[in-house]
Amino acid sequence: MSTYLADKAETLTVEGSSATFTYRRMGPQGGVPLVLLHRFRATIDWWDPEFLDYLAADHDVIVFDNVGVGYTTGEARDSLDGFAEGVIEFIEALGLAQVDLLGWSLGGFVAQRVALHRPELVRKFIVAGSSPTAWAPGAPPMSERVMGIMSKPDGGDTEDMLYLFYPETDAARASGLSHLDHVSTRLAAGGPGISAAAAGGQFTAVSALLETPFEQVAAELETIKQPVLYANGVHDVMLPAFASFAAVQHLENATLVLYSDAGHAFLFQHARAFTKQVADFLAA
Repeated sequence: MSTYLADKAETLTVEGSSATFTYRRMGPQGGVPLVLLHRFRATIDWWDPEFLDYLAADHDVIVFDNVGVGYTTGEARDSLDGFAEGVIEFIEALGLAQVDLLGWSLGGFVAQRVALHRPELVRKFIVAGSSPTAWAPGAPPMSERVMGIMSKPDGGDTEDMLYLFYPETDAARASGLSHLDHVSTRLAAGGPGISAAAAGGQFTAVSALLETPFEQVAAELETIKQPVLYANGVHDVMLPAFASFAAVQHLENATLVLYSDAGHAFLFQHARAFTKQVADFLAA
């Protein structure tokens, strides 16, 4: 088992108006911090430490649990705007004047809502393995298998996770198993998982995307002025890469990166290459 600096990052807390937030901070402080927003059903223990080590080599990186999720107290939210309010509350509780955001999956939706609601708080942001906050016209529908796994009370087993996050190739499967090995150190410590209430709220928020008119969201994207990096795996069975292409057509200052041999978890499968892409984007 490899040793990662991220696995040794201290677990900290900060008081917000509606919750006691739990977070970890790593890398050199100074400049604009990079705040990470996690996926559906995840806590901070699920961030891949190899990925975090690459990011934190040159950046002030902060991971946290949103209101009512994992280690953080408070009543779980059930809408993207509710999650965005939690992000804003956390950032303000830390006394940060401005941040960069990196949202993966559900976190990508939330990052876009934060940028819309509080544009002065966000310098740049990255949307990874996500999409606009409405289903893009022409995008393939979410399959019954995907919806079935997402709705399982326990979040599914290892095979379910591999199916959702990685293509069905030997190389991608090996990458997925490596990811599970990487996160095993934190998970073995026995921290809190995500509650049924929090998972249910997240599922409700994601399901609402299917009812939101794309034209409404496209108009909102056109008001975003910050630089945006959209990235995805071509074989994402959860949020198809087509949606990333649809999003950047409505963003004033966006870059789109696609990984041809990867799926939803491309950021871990190609951790070194993607974190280099992120570093270049943030430095530009």
